[in-house]
Amino acid sequence: MSEPRPAYYAAHEGLVAEARPKPELWRLLVGLGLVAVVVTVLNLVLFSVVVGFGSNAVAEGFLTGSTPLAMIILLSSFGFVTLGVRMAVRRLQNRSMGSVLGSFRRSARQFWVVFRALLILGLVIAVLPPYDMGAPLTPNLGLSTWLMLLPLSLLAVLIQTSAEEVLFRGYIQQSLAARFQSPIIWMGLPSLLFALGHYAPAAAGDNAGLIALWSCMFGLLAADLTARSGTLGPAIALHFFNNLIALLLISLPDNLSGLALFILPYDMSDTDMVRGWLYVDFAVMIVGWLTARLALRR
Repeated sequence: MSEPRPAYYAAHEGLVAEARPKPELWRLLVGLGLVAVVVTVLNLVLFSVVVGFGSNAVAEGFLTGSTPLAMIILLSSFGFVTLGVRMAVRRLQNRSMGSVLGSFRRSARQFWVVFRALLILGLVIAVLPPYDMGAPLTPNLGLSTWLMLLPLSLLAVLIQTSAEEVLFRGYIQQSLAARFQSPIIWMGLPSLLFALGHYAPAAAGDNAGLIALWSCMFGLLAADLTARSGTLGPAIALHFFNNLIALLLISLPDNLSGLALFILPYDMSDTDMVRGWLYVDFAVMIVGWLTARLALRR
């Protein structure tokens, strides 16, 4: 007997309903294949254009996100994921993107309610000790340059975070929920895939497993917010807030630092220092999720 769907996830049915007429797993697998093809082909075209108009240094900067332009292009390219999902749900489930996101008005309202609460939380955390990251932060972009780029930077981060939520908490989660009753499957499997996508032992070294675990937990918390709210708005807000801090405010110096106001005084190779702050990130992530839950109850 399948595990019954918890009553507090009743709102999730509004997202799953249009996927139920075509719940076959082969549709999801073929759809993911279609997304992969769309993303791969369009990224190859984009990279060819970047190389064609620039040098090898420009191409390398594009891959690592070491310059503002490279980061804006790199983050915006996640729009290819959203395009791929749109094609997959239309062709294989006869759905619109609106059904994946949930009611636009409700999603936008929930996004703002959660994001506003997270901004307040961020300000509270910022004024509490400790007041540094273990060593003085290194300025990366001048304040005037950072502020000038901020509208484009915010849009690029929103494109990137929305795309990941549309794929994992949207398409995959909803497709599995249309086939399986148990949240263990339709919340757990997308979170494991999300963790796998963030497992990078070549870059993270001994911290790769801990980062993957962090990503899996983030996926579960975002899935919970989606199932409780009935839209992707709260999950996108949580993801956007997290990446805004990590990509636009304080970034690691060795990767994706092109839009950051400051960079940390250590990089991924300093495993002990990074691991210590990862534990802090776990705590902040859980507090952020609880804050989002409270904001949605208002």
